[in-house]
Amino acid sequence: MFETDYKKITNQINSFDPYKYAYTRNYYNGSVSKLSPYVSRGVISTKIIYEKLIENKFNLKKCEKFIQELAWRDFWQQIWVNHGDKINDDFKRPQSDFEDYMLCNSILNGETGINAIDQEIKNLYDSGYMHNHMRMYVASIATNIAKSHWKQPAKWMYYHLLDGDWASNALSWQWVAGSNSNKKYYANQENINKYFNSTQKNSFIDFSYDHFQSMDIPESLVKKINFNFELNLPSKEEIKLDSTLPTLLFNYYNIDPNWRANEKTNKLLIFEPEFFKMYPVSKKCIDFCLELSKNINDIQIYVGSFEDLHKNYPEMLFIFKEHPLNKHYKGETDKRDWLYEIEGDFTSFFKYWNKIRKKLI
Repeated sequence: MFETDYKKITNQINSFDPYKYAYTRNYYNGSVSKLSPYVSRGVISTKIIYEKLIENKFNLKKCEKFIQELAWRDFWQQIWVNHGDKINDDFKRPQSDFEDYMLCNSILNGETGINAIDQEIKNLYDSGYMHNHMRMYVASIATNIAKSHWKQPAKWMYYHLLDGDWASNALSWQWVAGSNSNKKYYANQENINKYFNSTQKNSFIDFSYDHFQSMDIPESLVKKINFNFELNLPSKEEIKLDSTLPTLLFNYYNIDPNWRANEKTNKLLIFEPEFFKMYPVSKKCIDFCLELSKNINDIQIYVGSFEDLHKNYPEMLFIFKEHPLNKHYKGETDKRDWLYEIEGDFTSFFKYWNKIRKKLI
């Protein structure tokens, strides 16, 4: 479903119609770019996509809704930069009215009884992708109707998403669950039918919205488990580094083939077991990452901690792109691209958007 060749990825940027995005994005077959896996893995940036809009002479005012969506992605990352591990817990306020820290069996198996949701959960396992609107539906079922704390269900979804971005995922789940917003988000059957080509009736969410505040957990959501996150790292291989050259350190959040591409360097894609224990992902995600790395000439794969790498090459200059998960790296830090670079701690998206909108539109 998702190309991994860099030229085909850039062609996909050029072939997307951002005008249609504004009025179709919430629909199952809406005009969405499906560029998110490449942004999340750092192959391209929100800035590159924005610059392509300009290069292709799109009217930016007509593209505002799409540009705003790019800004949302940067906004979540900015929160991660400013607040670090605080995003791993209830961010603005404690999640209210939850009963456990587990995941519904029926969500895991795609057997909730909501046909559109069950189909899309199975599609997630097959493709590594889920429509953004459907992610909200699933999160609402898991947290607000099944009454689980958001974190384990959020980690389950992140585990399977090729575009998994922990900041976007964790903070969006918290927005649905009410720990990063003023109220919980609910979707009823009518809403799902409207946007996902469904005609289902008489499900446990086929009610008006005022019903959800007092409903019991439906029988199909009662059984829950602790999801087993398996590690799927590549096999360890011997690496050979030229000690006279600096080493570019790529990772799960940076697989940019154009980064310092004209310089003579060693190139390593690092997989740290401790990182993936904290933020586990599926074999499909790891394989996608490895395929994307083939766009980088002469890259080697290193499985192990940065600390061990640094011990083995104490005189080596390591260069890496800034990211909240790189704080233990030692060496030279490059800035990453932002849609628009701005300083400040913005915990409200629209305060952030209002600051940068006039620079972009």
